[in-house]
Amino acid sequence: MTSLEALLVLVTGFGAGVLSSTVGVASLLSFPVLVALGLPPVVANVSNTLGLIPGGLGGVVGYRTEVREAGPIARTIVLVCAIGAVIGAALLLGLPPGVFEAVVPYLILFTCLLVGVQPRIARWLRARHEARHGVALAERRHMSPATTAFATITGVYGGYFGAGAGVMMVAVLGIGTDLELRIVNGLKTLSLMVGNVVAGLISIVVADPRWDVVVLLAAGSLVGGYVGARIGRKLPDAVFRWAVVAAGVVAALLLF
Repeated sequence: MTSLEALLVLVTGFGAGVLSSTVGVASLLSFPVLVALGLPPVVANVSNTLGLIPGGLGGVVGYRTEVREAGPIARTIVLVCAIGAVIGAALLLGLPPGVFEAVVPYLILFTCLLVGVQPRIARWLRARHEARHGVALAERRHMSPATTAFATITGVYGGYFGAGAGVMMVAVLGIGTDLELRIVNGLKTLSLMVGNVVAGLISIVVADPRWDVVVLLAAGSLVGGYVGARIGRKLPDAVFRWAVVAAGVVAALLLF
């Protein structure tokens, strides 16, 4: 790898870290760059997953206040995403390639729609509950069984395929809880880090990563993840919501 290519990987890692901690679509930047540099797709995928783990760590450190505020939900997210990632990685190893790719773009577009209309859905749910029971719906600061199940499914998807998993987690937590979006963003970043750790460790078994690429990506993504978290914490809810939707639409279009 030349000095210019090494610099490109380092900068790419920084950019991917920022994207991971803000809109959750880091691999849309980093994976194509690694393939363009000549890495075989499987090696690029494993190297990318391992290299983005520090980016998730930097993002979680940047969102540490939000993660603490989430309380038990943060611990639940770690557990279900770890379990889901193991299942997803097992599916990746056991199923023929291309099983889910045809439906993934549609799935991402659907979750983008959910993220965009989430405030209206929340108002409708509250109004419906009040009309039926005569009392206002209590603020949901814990994950219901249904929300936990969907978060686990998102973890499985992240371990199997991964593209747009951050957008899906924002949709699940945004609709299933009443947490502020800055906290949802912190939990989304935590979920992506957990998924990358599990998937990365398993992926080492099936492919040899390019460790020089991993180290450069890791260095860039660590800083980028922290910087992205500082940006994400200050984004107004409407800006964050539509940035996630835009990122998800771009991911879906590229996958089409």
